[in-house]
Amino acid sequence: MALRIAAASTSRIAKPYNPSPLFSASFQNLNLKFNLPPRLPQANAFSPIRKPGSQCYIRAISDAAVESTISKKQEEEEQSPKDWKIKMLYDGDCPLCMREVNMLRERNKSYGTIKFVDIGSDDYSPQENQGLDYQTAMGRIHAILSDGTVVTDVEAFRRLYEEVGLGWVYAVTKYEPIAKIADSVYGFWAKYRLQVTGRPPMEEILEARKKKGELCKDNNACRM
Repeated sequence: MALRIAAASTSRIAKPYNPSPLFSASFQNLNLKFNLPPRLPQANAFSPIRKPGSQCYIRAISDAAVESTISKKQEEEEQSPKDWKIKMLYDGDCPLCMREVNMLRERNKSYGTIKFVDIGSDDYSPQENQGLDYQTAMGRIHAILSDGTVVTDVEAFRRLYEEVGLGWVYAVTKYEPIAKIADSVYGFWAKYRLQVTGRPPMEEILEARKKKGELCKDNNACRM
């Protein structure tokens, strides 16, 4: 009896532990694979280094240069339309004047009837503008019609505004005594506009332009 119990006990202990099939796993056919990145060639001290995004950077510069050229050409065409009906001589150094010029220029994109000429530009030619020199053009607003007629003061503004669909703004100035009053008010503004805009007197401006002209002649440097 004791021998049978011992045998049974021994067989129970020697029996291996068999876990539940739910948690069993076989590792015999398990193959682990690791995808390593490709080995890069060793850098050479003399091999050129290509920075990331360099092509994009160069392309951006190239595109910017092309856009700048196109915009400059477009600006020149807007300044000098082929079929202009009136030419506006303006002072490009006058901040208040430029507000009105820019407004007319924006309107003119749809009309193409005004040619804008900056009298302060190095390229300004009195011969091409009915003999109006810089000092004369600076004294008051001048506009030149396509037939060569020169108009000044409020009439110049009225003609310019009419060409871009804003004739109603100055329409009342066609009639007396409004026309005379408007010219008197504008004449006062033209006389003191340099002081109002914080610029030096006309004498100093003319002297500076004279020195600039001499500098251009001697050193071929036409920009101050």
